[in-house]
Amino acid sequence: MPVVYACIAPHGDELIPKIAGKNRGLAADSTKGMRRLAAEIKDARPETIVIATPHNLRLTKSIGVVVAENSSGKAGSKAAEISLSARCDPDLAYEFLSAAEEARLPAIGANYGTASGQLSNMAMDWGTVIPLWFFLKRNHLKSRIVIVTPSREIPLEQNFTFGVKVGEVSEVSRKRVAFVASADQAHAHDGKGPYGFSPMADRYDRMVVDAIERGRLSDILSFDPEMVEGAKPDSLWQMAMLAGLLKVVKMEGKLYSYEVPTYFGMLCAGYTRLRA
Repeated sequence: MPVVYACIAPHGDELIPKIAGKNRGLAADSTKGMRRLAAEIKDARPETIVIATPHNLRLTKSIGVVVAENSSGKAGSKAAEISLSARCDPDLAYEFLSAAEEARLPAIGANYGTASGQLSNMAMDWGTVIPLWFFLKRNHLKSRIVIVTPSREIPLEQNFTFGVKVGEVSEVSRKRVAFVASADQAHAHDGKGPYGFSPMADRYDRMVVDAIERGRLSDILSFDPEMVEGAKPDSLWQMAMLAGLLKVVKMEGKLYSYEVPTYFGMLCAGYTRLRA
């Protein structure tokens, strides 16, 4: 079965009223966008959701591919938190890893606890929990997942090529596969935020929006590194993987929301297959 859906989804706490606290309602547009993405994923009926997150394994100079059988985690605080558990798809994960190794990409398979069984359980980061809370828990979907983590220490093109391999493997698999780039945008919009203010934040986000709206996500590969460093995004590397997948799978992207509710930008975009 082919890749049936893809999206760019944010992962800020502000998306979920239960854990947003005083920021409840600040990201109303993004929350609506997430609900729209969730509805489209439900319609696509993926058997496996591949999610690229910046907050799971941070492997130096290497792309991570989680080959555990399970993943579980929480987001928020003890006073107000959400939790999620999911079955992973290690068979597909190993196929991604094998294809990456054949392409001489720096990719590493990672497990936790035991080699297999219930205790083979990788911690689920907030970049995974929050999007999948919308896509799995709210939808009552039982899709399996594959968690992958990009690397910021390798050339951006290698993350792109990994996305190409994900697309190629998924297209010939027997499963309906969806791809999620879990991605918050520039983090330097507000001088009171943890990363300070940079005019590069607005510039970066505007260029990302433009690339999506023009159907040229691969344009992000040529972004000025100094602009990226100033903007402090949490998105470039996962979106590069998505851009690689889009080289293999012809899909149409639509921007559903963009806003800057606090110090970082949030964006929702959905990708559906073009009809032959």
